[in-house]
Amino acid sequence: MSPRQDRRVQADATGESANRYEHETLAVVLQVREGSVHVLLWRRALEPFAGRWSLPGGALASAERLGTSLSRHLATKVDLTDIGFLEQLETRSDVDRDPRRRVIATAYLALVSTDVNPTVPADTEWFAVDQLPATAFDHSSIIRSGLDRLRAKLTYTNLAFALVPANFTIAHLRVVYEACLGHAVSPTNLQRVLSRRRIIEPTEMVAPPSAAGGRPATLYRFRERILRVTDPFATFRPPSRSPRA
Repeated sequence: MSPRQDRRVQADATGESANRYEHETLAVVLQVREGSVHVLLWRRALEPFAGRWSLPGGALASAERLGTSLSRHLATKVDLTDIGFLEQLETRSDVDRDPRRRVIATAYLALVSTDVNPTVPADTEWFAVDQLPATAFDHSSIIRSGLDRLRAKLTYTNLAFALVPANFTIAHLRVVYEACLGHAVSPTNLQRVLSRRRIIEPTEMVAPPSAAGGRPATLYRFRERILRVTDPFATFRPPSRSPRA
């Protein structure tokens, strides 16, 4: 334990700093853009970490619930209200995560569909999760936690409904799964598995014809657009490599 941490523990034991910790809410907002998973970040203007990029969010008001606080910050700071899925991700309580004072953070995972293109302020940008800029505090670690949660839930739930439009082609869905899972996915296998689990179903519509011609692709939809566990033991494994000759 560091001297700083020791002093804080002693202060807590004597009641000097009881109930004085600040609490903030943060959002890991993920969207598949241009074939890869992106996260929404805003550039800090003030110290600490001035000029670095951080997750959107802010302080929890005294009479405010966590989810309400996060929705308020997203709406006012980045004008983001069209979220397909939102759930609490984790709480970070490391004593020294903020160099100024102790701040407890509760992070949420928020997913945005590929057909949503929110207007964001000049100090806010989308970044590919595998090409993050210099971030503030412990935010890069929180982003990794969000991506890990997304990858895990895609394998045993219907969570992809939050990442695609109401109607989509299997090719479009494949791009989303490959971006999130980080490996190639067979479109035939994807369609077969999700149909067998009764996650998706074909519609009577087809996609507009492409410039390459050919038979128009069938449009599919998710049977439900609320989170369901469909196979608690399922996984989408990377394709096996062919043995070398």
